[in-house]
Amino acid sequence: RMAPQPSEPAERVGRLRKSIETLAPYAPGTVFVTNTGAPLEGNMHRVMDETIRYLRDLCPLAADLGVSLSLEPLNPTSVNIESAIWTIDQAMDIIDGVGHPAMGLCLDYWNIWQQDDVCSAIYRAGDKINVLQVSDWRTPFSTTDRLIPGDGLIPLHDLLHATWEAGFRGACTVEIFSSDVPDSLYDGDLNDLIAASREGLEQAWQKG
Repeated sequence: RMAPQPSEPAERVGRLRKSIETLAPYAPGTVFVTNTGAPLEGNMHRVMDETIRYLRDLCPLAADLGVSLSLEPLNPTSVNIESAIWTIDQAMDIIDGVGHPAMGLCLDYWNIWQQDDVCSAIYRAGDKINVLQVSDWRTPFSTTDRLIPGDGLIPLHDLLHATWEAGFRGACTVEIFSSDVPDSLYDGDLNDLIAASREGLEQAWQKG
């Protein structure tokens, strides 16, 4: 949905390869986030197998250029539209199948927080977590409807501490989308939005 063309997987992977080759020299240590894409005719098994194969081919390039890759499971609302996977465990099956140190997990709380026993899944992912994205959840008004951390239903305190205990020490990135909703966060002062997000994260971390 976000990038429907080109439709052929090999062409899409070619564009990702080109992006890595072009951008990596200017951003050493960067993590390039990707997902599986939507399965043709619901064939999730095929997409997962192909994703392993393509990422296995891309990892040596990333490593040679001093960057890495990260696979992001998406929320169930995106299954068969953007993604073939929606849980941490499914993502880890692919990451383990790739079997390369340049391959990690993108942990986006908005996408995975409803997974059963999510904190245990985070522990299992361990040092494979290489990207952390945080926002908050309400029943969406659109496909791009996220809240400031602390303003929604996600148990951020538990998830943040589980991620820390799993060994993640990278950046905690606020990722907010707020389009096609009656009260878009984009309509306010963005400096205030950033400050409120920082405060929300700090309170979520401390709140026991």
